[in-house]
Amino acid sequence: MNSAATATEDLPDVAKEIGQGRRRKEDQRLITGRTRWTDNITLPGMLHMAMVRSPFAHATITSIGVEAAQASENVVAVLTGADLGEGQGVCINAWAITTDQVTPAHVPMPSERVTFAGEIVAVVVARSAAAARDAAELVDVEYDELPAALDLKKAANDEVLAHPDLGTNKSAFWKFDSEEAGTGGNVDAAIEKARGDGIVIEREYRQQRLIPAFMEPRSTVVDPTGEQITMWSATQIPHILRFALAATTGVPESKIRVIAPDVGGAFGGKLQQTPEEMITFAVARRLGKPVKYTETRSESLMAAHHGRDQWQKLTLSAEKDGTVTGLKVELLADLGSYVSLVGGGVPVLGAFMFNAIYKFPAYQFNCQTVLTNKTWTDAYRGAGRPEATYAIERLMDELAAEVGVDPFVVREKNWITKEEFPFTTIAGLEYDSGNYEAATEKAKANFGYDELRAEQKQRRDAGDRIQLGIGISTFTEMCGLAPSRVLGSLNYGAGGWEHASVRMLATGKVEVVTGASAHGQGHETAFSQIVADRLGVAFEDVEVLHGDTQISHKGLDTYGSRSLVVGGEALVQAADKVIEKAKVIAAHLLEASVDDIEFDAGRFGVRGTDQGLAMAEIAMATFAAHNLPDGVEPSLDSDATYDPVNFNYPHGTHLCAMEVDTETGGVLMRKYTCVDDVGVVINPMIVEGQVHGGLVQGIAQALWEEAVYDDSGTLVSGSFVDYLLPTSADTISFDVSHNSTASTTNTLGTKGVGEAGTIASTPAVVNAVVDAIRHLGINDIQMPCTPERVWRAINAASSGTGGSKGDAPTAGAAAPHFTEETGMEGQTDRTDGAGQ
Repeated sequence: MNSAATATEDLPDVAKEIGQGRRRKEDQRLITGRTRWTDNITLPGMLHMAMVRSPFAHATITSIGVEAAQASENVVAVLTGADLGEGQGVCINAWAITTDQVTPAHVPMPSERVTFAGEIVAVVVARSAAAARDAAELVDVEYDELPAALDLKKAANDEVLAHPDLGTNKSAFWKFDSEEAGTGGNVDAAIEKARGDGIVIEREYRQQRLIPAFMEPRSTVVDPTGEQITMWSATQIPHILRFALAATTGVPESKIRVIAPDVGGAFGGKLQQTPEEMITFAVARRLGKPVKYTETRSESLMAAHHGRDQWQKLTLSAEKDGTVTGLKVELLADLGSYVSLVGGGVPVLGAFMFNAIYKFPAYQFNCQTVLTNKTWTDAYRGAGRPEATYAIERLMDELAAEVGVDPFVVREKNWITKEEFPFTTIAGLEYDSGNYEAATEKAKANFGYDELRAEQKQRRDAGDRIQLGIGISTFTEMCGLAPSRVLGSLNYGAGGWEHASVRMLATGKVEVVTGASAHGQGHETAFSQIVADRLGVAFEDVEVLHGDTQISHKGLDTYGSRSLVVGGEALVQAADKVIEKAKVIAAHLLEASVDDIEFDAGRFGVRGTDQGLAMAEIAMATFAAHNLPDGVEPSLDSDATYDPVNFNYPHGTHLCAMEVDTETGGVLMRKYTCVDDVGVVINPMIVEGQVHGGLVQGIAQALWEEAVYDDSGTLVSGSFVDYLLPTSADTISFDVSHNSTASTTNTLGTKGVGEAGTIASTPAVVNAVVDAIRHLGINDIQMPCTPERVWRAINAASSGTGGSKGDAPTAGAAAPHFTEETGMEGQTDRTDGAGQ
């Protein structure tokens, strides 16, 4: 290879990748289905499993008759909780938010008592999935039904106990007080002062229960026949799942391999160690054969974890000009029947975001988590931050109405200005960068804010049946969970680091291994762009591997918008180590000092000369190892484990125009504009897609989605006929653009984006609906803002009974699709409208 120590004339023609809207590498196989989803996996001798689930929310199991099912054709086994015993392990809670948190034991398949409708009481294992499902119908379970704790407020008062053996439904009480923390003043004093000579806004908001409704239902295959037990699962946390399996079953971690093949969406809904996975693992081990379980869509809606479900009581104090002096939050959070993996901590994540982009001088957050006899809740896209953003952005609109000014006026009066960054908030977080002024100015211009306000006035003056409302949401969030020491201080059971490996192959190609397991985000493309730029190799020459604990032996997976800002930074650090290793070899081959070697765009050159070598040439020379410096290993491979120094804080301004039919209560989205600041954009096409998806998810909470239980604890919105999941036909064309203030907490300058649209859009939409009919005496509509609820609120206000939020349950009450036949009238083109 000495002959290579000459000027390299044929360096790769590599353009800068970061910032390019590359089509996603993974889309061809994902969109065409030419990939391997978990349910596609078939192994020799594989058995299939079906679950028998409780129809009762709370009941004692008095007997389970398995004989008829056992005698069915092709049935291999029928097993109950008593049969599996301790072999089934337990589902763990990784985040006890207080040292005295009440945490019921979560056995995957209980043998004595069920605590929610859908809990598993028996399984049938057969030679086909159909045979297993048919036989499951023959399992005869006798129950003694018990009173169920279903209403969150009543459950908080222990009127009925979800777990009588615990003696209470109260799981944990968590508090933050700015005066005690030394970050601000006394909130009660601020409120008391405002009652005398200022403004006090008191509101109660409901965060309805939502269902993640991922595209691919959960599926698990377990093969116990090899040297290791291999589990394929449609999970977003293969590394955490492997740890949980090992920690709760006694099987050594080294003997468990978890593979997350292509996974069809999650939104936090697959951030779980599920009973279904645990039971499949236990049954496969017991029978010594591969076993597959794939849930039905109804099972998924009923028994996969739910999100949100909070009551928020808020008190905001301000001076008469709209300057906020304090905010007090009292929260009830419904955990469901168990404290799930991180579910207890979700409200705590929100605690740090109620102050949002504002400079509040006093703040207090009080949260009571509560056990009920419903499906357990856990992280759902945004996890705590949408709930907080909704509350504060609704309150800022209420404050503006009280002061009598445009909602932007009170926001600008209270927000952190661009000159004040970095800024330590009342909740103790340090925001590294931001420019709320620029995002807002751009959003208002793109939206046509002044023109729409003029139209709104015209419609009100004319008494138009169709009223126009404008909703504002100026949001921020904390992304990139998180510095491990911070998570430790919150008693979280794991760290916030991420691992990556960069392997230089002899051909000059690059294998990248990341611990951030993807489920549709475009990791393979974005990570390829980062590494291509860093190493100066072609985008096509980078292969990204993930989602297999045997290939990626170390990682903390994907959630909380951490993949790019934490996992991407780990990649940068691993790539930089490759460059440093290669410099030594390049210097040797070029007969130069290491100090004289410069690296740029994939070429190692000798300073002041035209001598140089390409990265691929160094890789080949390292592979051959014929002429390496003494003591240098023949490898350019490198690893890095990165622990972030801080969160990062994307922000943006979202504006929504909604038309409301004051006679029918029908709502129609007229326009949606957003300007997001997510720092340096790696791939604008992926970012835009993430924003679009997030917007639809947040808009759906505002207008359509709600998990509804009846008085007996049965989920009555248990199908897509009743649970109104939007399709692309239900949305409008969004006006999406960006500003960029680079994050200072990672070298890429990036901020998270995956949850931004969901966090920002819900308050923007509801603010718009309320704004359209505020002049009728209405200051709130409980989500989802169905026509029925809007109509009830309007009629209550007009009849003088006032105060109605139209809070009747609405499962199945309205279709999300808008057509001209819904009777909406007005002066605008609404052929591109979303609403009801």
